[in-house]
Amino acid sequence: MTVEEIRSFNRFYTNLIGALDHGRHLHAPYTLTESRVLYELAHAPHTDAAGLRAELSLDSGYLSRILTRFEKDGLIERMPSPTDTRRRRITLTDSGRRTAGLLDERSSETIGSLLAPVPPDDRLRLVEAMREIRGILSAAPSRTPRAEDVLLREPGPGDLGWIVQRNAALYTAEFGWNTDYEGLVARIVADFAEDHDPHLERVWIAESDGRPVGCVMCVRDEAPGAARLRLLLVEPDARGLGIGDRLVGACVAFARGVGYRELVLWTNDILGSARRIYLRHGFVLLAEKPHRSFGADLVGQDWRLDLHGVRERQGALRG
Repeated sequence: MTVEEIRSFNRFYTNLIGALDHGRHLHAPYTLTESRVLYELAHAPHTDAAGLRAELSLDSGYLSRILTRFEKDGLIERMPSPTDTRRRRITLTDSGRRTAGLLDERSSETIGSLLAPVPPDDRLRLVEAMREIRGILSAAPSRTPRAEDVLLREPGPGDLGWIVQRNAALYTAEFGWNTDYEGLVARIVADFAEDHDPHLERVWIAESDGRPVGCVMCVRDEAPGAARLRLLLVEPDARGLGIGDRLVGACVAFARGVGYRELVLWTNDILGSARRIYLRHGFVLLAEKPHRSFGADLVGQDWRLDLHGVRERQGALRG
């Protein structure tokens, strides 16, 4: 009975998303498999046929025919790998990137149309059900995230709550902080959720394999012309992939793009990895002061980045 139910669902869902006639569904000349290969090439631009076969579990002959068609259509270029002359690196041409972008846009529009008549509460239930299905059917533990698989996106339903929960859990596990820190994070997130200007304030979620693995916030500061970077976090199993650097980079680019004069932040000296990221992006340490917070003796630090590129002499003030 279980097998038949799953087969019935498979028939329903493949018909619903147009998997049997994907090209017509997206008004494109490419099949579902061909579109997926283009997607992989667009999101992992320095790959080869062996890597694609492993990622997509494709027959080598079938993949070779797809790549030959792409090359004939002017979508890809193949050249010797700089690290292994036995392999040929595959990259998208400008035409290939445009085609991949168009297919991705049409796919998003299709899913958007599919979700349009679904009430918001049911959308959340749908996404949670899909995550549960993926979790149950994944016999092996989740694979280690790869840098090329991580995307930065805006928060969806439940993500702001995730920021509070993960900050509280990780800082307790790693530094022994008490619930005072969870209360602080909850207030920061609640203030953003209840009253923020989407043109001047933003949250980024780093996602890998369908789950959040990091976050950062950019909000208005009390000082005129200043924005504040808050709540930078990367999950332990996703560290070392440059996610924190990408999150801070996104925050800096956004703040500069919307016209802020400076970006400031407050952190503690025990957060060495985060401080190294701030230094790489040009933040300058302005002041530091011992304090007792979150059940621990800490040294708080104020950092500043001049978004117009004015150099400052780094200094450390002890209070």
